Amino acid sequence: MKTKKSIWKIPFEKPEIPESLLNAGYNPLLAAVLALRGVSTPESAAEFTRTDSGSVHDPFLMKGMAEAIHRIHLAQRNNEAVAVYGDYDVDGITATCLMTDFLRSLGIRVIAHIPDRISEGYGLNCSAIDEFLSQGIRLVITVDCGITAVNETKYAQEHGIDIIITDHHECSGNQLPQAVAVIDTKQADDAYPFKNLCGVGVAWKVACAYTGQMEAMLDRYADLVAIGTVADVMPLIDENKYIVRRGLDKIRINPSLGLSAMLKEASIDATRLNASSLSYIISPRLNAAGRLGSASVAARLLMSVDPESARHLATELCCLNRERQEIESSIWKEANQRLDGKKIIAPIVLSSEEWHQGVIGIAASRLAERYSVPTVMICLTGENGKGSCRSYSNFNLYEALSACSGQLLSFGGHASAAGLNITRSNIDAFTQAFREYYFSHLPDDLPDIDCNLLITDAGLLSHENVKSLDLLEPYGNANEKAIFCLYDVRLDVVSTVANGRHMRIRTSVDGRNFEGIFFSHTAEQYDLHPGDRVDIAFSPQINDYNGRSTVQLYVTGIRKHSASELCKRILDGDYQNIACSLTRYNPDRKQFILTWRALENNGFYTGHDTDEILSAVPDSIAPETYCICLRAFYELGLVNSDSHSVYGAGRSDRQ
Repeated sequence: MKTKKSIWKIPFEKPEIPESLLNAGYNPLLAAVLALRGVSTPESAAEFTRTDSGSVHDPFLMKGMAEAIHRIHLAQRNNEAVAVYGDYDVDGITATCLMTDFLRSLGIRVIAHIPDRISEGYGLNCSAIDEFLSQGIRLVITVDCGITAVNETKYAQEHGIDIIITDHHECSGNQLPQAVAVIDTKQADDAYPFKNLCGVGVAWKVACAYTGQMEAMLDRYADLVAIGTVADVMPLIDENKYIVRRGLDKIRINPSLGLSAMLKEASIDATRLNASSLSYIISPRLNAAGRLGSASVAARLLMSVDPESARHLATELCCLNRERQEIESSIWKEANQRLDGKKIIAPIVLSSEEWHQGVIGIAASRLAERYSVPTVMICLTGENGKGSCRSYSNFNLYEALSACSGQLLSFGGHASAAGLNITRSNIDAFTQAFREYYFSHLPDDLPDIDCNLLITDAGLLSHENVKSLDLLEPYGNANEKAIFCLYDVRLDVVSTVANGRHMRIRTSVDGRNFEGIFFSHTAEQYDLHPGDRVDIAFSPQINDYNGRSTVQLYVTGIRKHSASELCKRILDGDYQNIACSLTRYNPDRKQFILTWRALENNGFYTGHDTDEILSAVPDSIAPETYCICLRAFYELGLVNSDSHSVYGAGRSDRQ
């Protein structure tokens, strides 16, 4: 089965490689990628690629931090018991583990509470506060939640319990809880310079502020902060980048007992982990526990100090993950059946009494990606519904839900992912309001393949150049791997590996051979054969195998060569901006003659229909070369243009 035709965005303009970066010793490929990120001076490049703690900010710049530390000091001095109240996602679980372990290290008796996703739902609730009262708790510290808990905080204080809120979710324009301390960099008048810490990142800042020992706290908790940061899709820039780098080092070199047991159960080599591994290997397993109402399994594993207990918990966690996958697959199939045959141009809003509340967020993400629209999936219980929302492109979900709040009981989250509570009777009204908001705030169209840099010089893919990109790691949100493009190259070899699951290719550029791997795709899907001219989108990587180190193309997209976009720009007269991409297509005398004869034979072409023009290109000439010749004839006055049409020389009618 062939894949659908995809839309590619290829930058044919000459890439910017700042001379100042080259003079400062940065390799050309690294300099080009830094420029893509808006980094063009040695000073900004040094800041962007730094691998030390200089990018970590003072925690006391956070509004509310001093008040929080003072109250924790009182709890320690007065021997008070403290409750840590978290969330059931990975960020919340890791934040709960970090804060609980830290407070216990101070000698404080701590009760950790992660609410049940199904029976309690998200955020602080009064039933839990009543339970804390019965256990003699007088201080509750929230992690990764609480910024909207206005009523619950008031209830707690009326019953003699102090609340410290540590959160990172949006709170703009909302009433804040009247807590002893509120720490959230999104609140007004907060002076902290970096607004994109996750919940566990904020919890770690509390530990740093209390001890004044940032390095010691990073040595102890970098793994937890890294996992939560990547799982919550926080931007991997500024201090997040450094923290995740440190966390990955800790997991690779000296993983905790719980993480070691999990990786062993999943047959994963810890030494080869990267940020992507945190997203696709560790996070789903931890998330599975919270999604199925067993978040405590993940928390106990991460805080485990007994090898045998860690092994059993890791096995249980992996079983939960398999169960989650089965439930997700069932929901995904049903949702697709309901949408089958429909033309989807508006946001998807689906509801059901049969879906599992803990898994619909994953299905919503897949639907949003497949249909290229924001998606809301709602689990109904009686007259109430709980929904998971996922965005697409740059559509801001949080702002959309704010505009539709009149149809909702409550909502919260981020621009790209959110949750909501709604009554069954309001679903239709919400759907209409949500769609109206969407059509008045349409997001940007996204290409299927968005290349960042066109490789016209194979020297840019030297071992040294590719290796220099390591300074940009770890990759993730806001610091994605650059996608490069090889345009119009010959496919020398194409084959399948791993029992036909993956595609292996080999191509050559300027006499240099490059091998590539395209995971989970086959040559049959793309109707590819040796000798085909192709365009390849890829990220380069160093492949060390059998003592040999080579540059390998990690393929993200491949297609039979399409000349349409470049030829259209040539025909439109935009060739000066893309001159660097045209050098290889410069025509000689013979090709000018071939083009002229083709014009004489074929006569009329519609100037705005590039595909029609290209349909008449002789086999012996590249389409790009043909269009350069055609444009040259036009500019020399040898062919005429009338009503957006090009005529062969001497013709006055459309033959």
